[in-house]
Amino acid sequence: MSFATRMMSMTLSLQIITAFLFITATASSPPSGFTVDLIHRRTNSSSSQRSNTDDQLRSSPYADVVFDFDTYEYLMKLQIGTPPVEIEAVLDTGSNVIWTQCLPCLNCYKQRNPIYDPSKSSTYKEKQCNTPNDPSCDYELIYGDQSYSKGSFASETVTIKSTSGQSYVMPETVIGCSHNSSGFKTTGSGIVGLSWEPSSLISQMGKNMHGAFSYCFSPEGTSKINFGSKAIVSGNGTVSTPMFKKKEKHGIYYLNLDAVSVEETRIETLGTPFHAVDGNTVIDSGTPATYLPTSYCSLVREAVEKFVTAERVTYADNTLCYKTNTMDVFPVITMHFSGGADIVLDKNNTYLALNGGAICLVILCGQMIPGAEEAVFGSRAQNNFLVGFDHSSRLVSFKPTDCGVPQDIPRDSVSAALVLQFNINFVLFIFVLSLIRL
Repeated sequence: MSFATRMMSMTLSLQIITAFLFITATASSPPSGFTVDLIHRRTNSSSSQRSNTDDQLRSSPYADVVFDFDTYEYLMKLQIGTPPVEIEAVLDTGSNVIWTQCLPCLNCYKQRNPIYDPSKSSTYKEKQCNTPNDPSCDYELIYGDQSYSKGSFASETVTIKSTSGQSYVMPETVIGCSHNSSGFKTTGSGIVGLSWEPSSLISQMGKNMHGAFSYCFSPEGTSKINFGSKAIVSGNGTVSTPMFKKKEKHGIYYLNLDAVSVEETRIETLGTPFHAVDGNTVIDSGTPATYLPTSYCSLVREAVEKFVTAERVTYADNTLCYKTNTMDVFPVITMHFSGGADIVLDKNNTYLALNGGAICLVILCGQMIPGAEEAVFGSRAQNNFLVGFDHSSRLVSFKPTDCGVPQDIPRDSVSAALVLQFNINFVLFIFVLSLIRL
């Protein structure tokens, strides 16, 4: 469920949206960064929209992130309106807009939480575009799988909770209020866009977040997303690669993939139509699987086939599956991004065990956009990496991390504990000193 997996068209240009984005993000004690939990939940929804192949930083504002096991999407919790109403929406680096389903709903898909009712919010205000014959500011998002969202742009208060208990409040944030949406397989209420565009969440958070965010996706348990100063990725094992943006691609993030290694066999993009120097791979939190262009992907699959000796089985088109109960028979795959960023993927990042004693490669062949020699680096491949996006340096950084391990005590709590301990010690010192004087 991502821009990278769907073609998007809008009746209102992003230039018009930009004119509305005079946002002042505030908090009771404005933080320079914060962390949010993500949600990872099993539902009865179907598998990926594109395939039948079966969420370090401490205190700061944060959004809960939930994982949907069947759609393999990460959902971010945030609150909208006054009084605040909690929603869960797909966290998507490949989308430009924050939108949620709203009442009155002409046609809405089934979501887990109640549909948002803007009439009950004192801070909801529909945007006025002053266009001929229609003063409302309507939008229409149409995706490649024919799912769509139609509604009106509005300004509304968005509140994001922090792991330290603090709330980060964003008044007059531009959101999409969808009154007609269909074809989505998520249980969430909409999408939280995190692209370069001024209408995305990270852009509307303001300069104090420095255009920086990072996330740590766990295949189970609680995942995290971090903003601002808390989003810095550093330390042993960290590698970074340049990120590129293309004017015609509406703000999605591109990396440049130089090669893929299957164990010791390195397959260069040089000499193939896939080769580029200004970005050939979309990094996308909203797409579960990783996709490679067919011509290049066939070279990678051939290398996997030469390595694996187990029996081939057929489960679905565009998948490479073997009859086995162990991943030991599969090769390690490494993605070589420009700048020397070699991402050694765990086997759980690249293979998926299915019911019935089969394991499939979840690097799939095919273009996300017809005719484009582009790849997508999906969320499953990013599991158990702390992945950081820095708009100022134009770098994406990766650090191998066990994303399911509970985080340390928030820095705010540590500081408060130290102050408390100091105060206790100081009182004891004065008391002892008074005894000595006596």
